[in-house]
Amino acid sequence: MKVVNEKYKNEYLFFLKTIILATFWLSVNCYSQEKSIEKITFSGAKKTKAHVLKKILKSKENKVLDSIVLNEDMIRLKRLPAISNAYFKVLFSEGKCNVIVTVEENFTIIPEVNFHKTINQKLAYRIGVGEYNFLGRNMTLGGFYQYNGFDSYGINFRAPTLFSAKWGVLLSHQNWTSEEPLYFDSESANYKYQNISYEALALYQHNFKNQFQFGINFFKEKYNYLNGSTSSDVPTELNVDKKLLKLIYTFDDLDYNYQYINGLKNEFHGQYVTSENEYQNDFLIFWNDFFYFKRVGKKGNWANRLRFGLSSNDDTPFAPFALDNNLNLRGVGILVDRGTGSVVLNSEYRYTLYEKKWFVLQGNIFTDVGTWRKPGGALSDFVDSDNVRMYSGIGLRFINKKIFNAIFRIDYGHGLTKNASKGLVFGIGQYF
Repeated sequence: MKVVNEKYKNEYLFFLKTIILATFWLSVNCYSQEKSIEKITFSGAKKTKAHVLKKILKSKENKVLDSIVLNEDMIRLKRLPAISNAYFKVLFSEGKCNVIVTVEENFTIIPEVNFHKTINQKLAYRIGVGEYNFLGRNMTLGGFYQYNGFDSYGINFRAPTLFSAKWGVLLSHQNWTSEEPLYFDSESANYKYQNISYEALALYQHNFKNQFQFGINFFKEKYNYLNGSTSSDVPTELNVDKKLLKLIYTFDDLDYNYQYINGLKNEFHGQYVTSENEYQNDFLIFWNDFFYFKRVGKKGNWANRLRFGLSSNDDTPFAPFALDNNLNLRGVGILVDRGTGSVVLNSEYRYTLYEKKWFVLQGNIFTDVGTWRKPGGALSDFVDSDNVRMYSGIGLRFINKKIFNAIFRIDYGHGLTKNASKGLVFGIGQYF
């Protein structure tokens, strides 16, 4: 019996050694089969510098090939203004591989011509131009001139990878003048408003999904009374120097396929503004935009934006959150109210009606709903039916797939709540 047991024991030990050796051999063999990237080349990059694109990629030459990282790299490239589409193929040879990345470039010198109505229904226009791939280096340089009864202009420079793949800079200057309504004691007045600003932000991309912008803005605000009601508590003239500290955090997990978007995105804006005058205290303001996009079938796209924002709750006509056609509710009108808090949900279903080569005609149906906290009011203002506005409507998008952000939109919104307005809203780019 003892001999038999020894026999089984020896067979068991032999079997165990065989398993261990086989596992070790497979591990070594599998490791040795890992391919390293010998070379990364780009096809289709005519204007964009190849070394700029290579710097953006997480995949690097002489590093191990990782298909998951490569797929993320293609999404990185498609997020660039210069690139409309990107894909890769891998050629294997003797333990190494070559990665060929094919990109389809956008036309990135974009003129801007825009006509709109002012709050007193006068026709205004804005002209400008932006180069979104300046010098082929993934930098943006742009400027505009606007006339709405007053002259305005602005210039901006953005280089997200100027210093490295993670660090960049944004610089801008703007001299903006417009006629703005201020609301107080159930009355309103129109003021000439001027904002002269200089801004510098650092841009930092922590990883594939998380990005930060932070910096400072020096600006001067001027208010001059034009017409309307007056009050001893509201000055007819105001001229204030201010400083604004800014932080923007973006979580971006969106995947783009031309006019279609899929995934999640969250963008947080925080600002602290300091000023020295008796009518405006230092104040904090933040707002958070949550985006959700989902492909529906081959031609549909469900798009949503939820915005929640609060500021210091001063009882002042200079409240920062505006109720406006071009910002939150389509059809509501131009600067119809202000508040110190805002909750807005925009939801729309986009459907491709026609597509051929570079051109896309897209239709949409939408619902916009929002509510505001009055200056000096309570959080209960958000659920007060008098502060809730709902609009619904339809729209069209005329899209050029080969030009960055070449989307002309037109929407018609009709109010569903009491004393609501209605109207058309024009613009460049998707509403959100």
